[in-house]
Amino acid sequence: MKGVLYLIPSPLGEGEIEEVIPQGVVSRIQHLRYFVVEEVRTARRYLSKCGFKGKIDTLTFFELNEHTDSSLVQGYLKPLIDGEDVGLISEAGLPAVADPGAIFVKAAHNAGIRVVPFVGPSSLMMALMASGMNGQSFAFVGYIPVKPEERRAEIKRLEKLSVSTGQSQIMIETPYRNNAFLADLIQTCAPSKAICVASSITTPEEFIKTMTASEWKKERVDLNKKPCVFII
Repeated sequence: MKGVLYLIPSPLGEGEIEEVIPQGVVSRIQHLRYFVVEEVRTARRYLSKCGFKGKIDTLTFFELNEHTDSSLVQGYLKPLIDGEDVGLISEAGLPAVADPGAIFVKAAHNAGIRVVPFVGPSSLMMALMASGMNGQSFAFVGYIPVKPEERRAEIKRLEKLSVSTGQSQIMIETPYRNNAFLADLIQTCAPSKAICVASSITTPEEFIKTMTASEWKKERVDLNKKPCVFII
């Protein structure tokens, strides 16, 4: 029999594991010995907190991130094909959502391997929950173009879409560009347009606020190098 691929959520920031990862999930992953991870060092630290302390060197890690040669992915399936269960861990939050692990999940399905998702924190859904915006019709559009002119044009397009459909538009940005991105949102959107900024969710530094573009112009907030979700 083939093994099972378990999708294992990880914390969105520093803090106590039990505050964001259910104990049932922690217990169920403790039999695993193979892991596909976005970053080995982070995964080792996380698994140590999950009960693997002193056993980390007995585990096998396969690294899968934007630098990984896609030709290696099929090789990562071997333990599963040989009957071993494998865990997939993202750098933060849910694996395979805005995450390179999606290609491994696809490969597992193509190989006839059972995929089991575990419960854990999603910054996208938690931001939407707390935004006060439409939670029935929404779209996660991911990263916005980096070049200023293209970025502002995309913001304007998404704003028009949100107005015409009532659909919430969920965006993320590379943390060191957060301040520039928020500045463009404020300047590009209509003064009355609602903008939600959700930063460092589930951590002691959590910040979630929804205001109009004109109100944001009066706000002083530093989002540099902090994980953020933006919604209009």
